[in-house]
Amino acid sequence: MRRYNFPVRYSLEPAYILHTRKYRESSLILEAFSREQGRAALVARGARGAKSKWKNMLQPFRPLLLSWNQRGEMGTLTGADQVASPPALAAEPLFCGIYANELLMRFLQRSDPHPNLFDRYRELLGKLSAGESPQPPLRLFEKHLLEASGFGMQLEREQGTRKPLESTARYLYVPESGPVRREDPAAESDYLVSGGALLALQSGDIGPQHQGELKRLMRRLIAHYLGDKPLKSQSLFYES
Repeated sequence: MRRYNFPVRYSLEPAYILHTRKYRESSLILEAFSREQGRAALVARGARGAKSKWKNMLQPFRPLLLSWNQRGEMGTLTGADQVASPPALAAEPLFCGIYANELLMRFLQRSDPHPNLFDRYRELLGKLSAGESPQPPLRLFEKHLLEASGFGMQLEREQGTRKPLESTARYLYVPESGPVRREDPAAESDYLVSGGALLALQSGDIGPQHQGELKRLMRRLIAHYLGDKPLKSQSLFYES
């Protein structure tokens, strides 16, 4: 995490709000995800006041341009402009968006930029609001998030043998290693995934036949990397 002995000013940074909480009588503390600066914790002074120019603007999923002064871990918001209409999210897509926000909060360190992941997140919100099935774009976003966090997946070759994956074969995906072929799939059926599903995740072309097993796979991997503290969003909507 970068620390400064003097204020650093950031201006008109493309960003989204991941989470807000009340602070003192009329302010907010924001967890923002900006394209060039990564996650940032910001105090928005007076943002809850009746006459605040930011009232009702500092909410998740709205595409914003944020400006702030940074000294130490917490910055101070100095400007916010909404640059487009927020995506229309409701029901399952809304909970998927909340889930994606929590993943970013849990996996990313503050002041660690991930511009490509920011673009993937923006794409995810667009797809969630477009009326498509939310599962394929959500699985791809999870994959890109793991890559950005240093946990990239091996989706083309077997662990150990380096043989290309076979679409009809069954594999046990081992975290930090990759897929290990299993010749007796019935013995570990709840933990196995087909080569076809792994190849679909790699190509980005996830059909309905692979959605269930990829959801189970990504759930296991994310739980492994996050440890004992479960995701709150999954308790709100288990099928995200």
